[in-house]
Amino acid sequence: MNPRGNPASLAEARRRHSLDKRARVLTALATLEKQGKPLTFAAVARAARVSTWLTYAPGVREHIEAAQLRQAHSAPPSATATPPSPLSLRTELETARQEIKELRSERDRLQTALRHQLGQHLDAIHAPDLATRADELTALNHDLTRQLQEASAENATSRARINTLEEDLTAARTSLRRMIRDENLR
Repeated sequence: MNPRGNPASLAEARRRHSLDKRARVLTALATLEKQGKPLTFAAVARAARVSTWLTYAPGVREHIEAAQLRQAHSAPPSATATPPSPLSLRTELETARQEIKELRSERDRLQTALRHQLGQHLDAIHAPDLATRADELTALNHDLTRQLQEASAENATSRARINTLEEDLTAARTSLRRMIRDENLR
């Protein structure tokens, strides 16, 4: 029992309790990251059984943000992630349709330009040079395909980051509402 007037032991107990909570957060973060589950501040707080506020505290937030970056660069979100909202699905679908429309238009334009250039070059190039030119065009095609794949991967990463930020914003709003409600009840 703590005798009156000895706050040192209370402060030490509080410090140990705080360190224990932070350790639980880091352990939960490592577990979620290993499992490939989405790393949001709210998810880490739930897994560690601590308040969401603690996950935003200095010294903890940096670990979560670093893990989110690692996860965003390592793999696409797992199938076990919470399903997206209908509004976000509609938005993504409309964005994808627009992107597909633009890509098809660009593809058609590039095919037409390529046909014109190829026709002009075929008229001007001798037969032995055609094989070399075909190889050059094949290499260019591979390069353009690689660029398209990189752009698609970057797009997927950006979408995953947007989803994470939306979840974080929702968690922050919920936390703020709770804080305001608690403050109003006092």
